[in-house]
Amino acid sequence: MTTRPMLATAARVLSQLRHDRRTVALLLVVPVALLILFKYVYQSAPPVFDRVGPIMLGLFPFVTMFLVTSIAMVRERTSGTLERLLTTPLRKFDLLAGYALAFGVLGLAQAGIAAAVALGPLGLTVSAGPAVVVTLAVINALLGMALGLFLSAFASTEFQAVQFLPAAVLPQVLLCGLLAPPEQMGVALRWASDVLPLTYAVDALTEARTASTVTAAMTADGLIVIGCIVAALALGAATLRRRTP
Repeated sequence: MTTRPMLATAARVLSQLRHDRRTVALLLVVPVALLILFKYVYQSAPPVFDRVGPIMLGLFPFVTMFLVTSIAMVRERTSGTLERLLTTPLRKFDLLAGYALAFGVLGLAQAGIAAAVALGPLGLTVSAGPAVVVTLAVINALLGMALGLFLSAFASTEFQAVQFLPAAVLPQVLLCGLLAPPEQMGVALRWASDVLPLTYAVDALTEARTASTVTAAMTADGLIVIGCIVAALALGAATLRRRTP
């Protein structure tokens, strides 16, 4: 991986997104709006928001980043931009690393804004502290980004990219422990939960809600998610095609 092409790619992606106000709103405004909505849906049952709120801080960035990055990469391919870039000395992994850096910056902004609203006006309490929550939320955003870049290789149109949301994201949401602890599920579902990266992201955020310091379990969960991010980017680079459909 070389630094200059990666930084140039990141700068190009950020420049494009800066002029796309709807995408910026989706990434920065929608998660905050959903957190506020979730807070007042359970206004009469504050413990529910206190228990699930930290998980939502990671879940919303995961979903929005997956959606935006998968569509963005398909658009690069169908417009011919990707084919032109790959005829240059730019390496595939440099391209994806540039995307990761650009969306990592956006993920940091997204997580910081959402955490500031949740921990401030919304009154969410997290024992591990804001820095830990923001870090885990950024890791979740990067996980969504990496999966989106990887799965975009199997989509020929932006509509097909959107179809991966119910196919690849919703099963993880259902099995990650948000609705029910994995240990209470059937054996097959528990095994499926164990191999899905979002399960470990949710475990880390759940641990951060009650633990006053960064625990070994929280660290292990975070490292597993980071490993999944690197693996998804590597697979994305391996499946990146030079020719447009």
